Amino acid sequence: MAPVKVFGPAKSTAVARVLVCLEEVGAEYELVGIHIPAGEQKSPAHLARNPFGQVPAFQDGDLILFDLLKESNLSQSAIMVDVWLEVESQTFDTAMSAITFQCLTIPTFMGGIADDKIVEENLGKLKKALEVYEARSCRFRYLAGDFISLADLSHFPMTHYLLATPHASVLDAYPHVKSWINDLMKRPAVKRVRELMEA
Repeated sequence: MAPVKVFGPAKSTAVARVLVCLEEVGAEYELVGIHIPAGEQKSPAHLARNPFGQVPAFQDGDLILFDLLKESNLSQSAIMVDVWLEVESQTFDTAMSAITFQCLTIPTFMGGIADDKIVEENLGKLKKALEVYEARSCRFRYLAGDFISLADLSHFPMTHYLLATPHASVLDAYPHVKSWINDLMKRPAVKRVRELMEA
């Protein structure tokens, strides 16, 4: 069977989420670059794969991607994974996106200067979210319980970029969260995708 094709740049957090899940389950894949600055995601070929003109897109008739769940209690596991994916999208990712956009994207790709007011405002939001994560991490090794899941892996791409900003030290006030992140970053699947993101 041919490997799944993942279309998009590894530097994209959305693409990195797919790659880390594929790496985690040991699936073979081929990363097919899409040149975003050139607008390649809006090309007819890519629009045929993703009609929204976004990345990632993936192509494989046999592969079904699924949440990583604990098999002994699928119902409870699925609920916890869904809850933490929602928490991530509504709090963690929102604040992180603003911080990394200001600290990395604007200076690196746009030649501008970060807006400190936006950064500080979103650091405040991130700290509030991290308080909740700290409470959870005091009780469980992973977000959905004692097993790694999509809920954990999904946090990796934005965390990777936060660690590259001058504000990575925000995690120091949350030792259980910092330990969870350190464990996540040591996973072989995460290491392989980090290499792709940094290439």
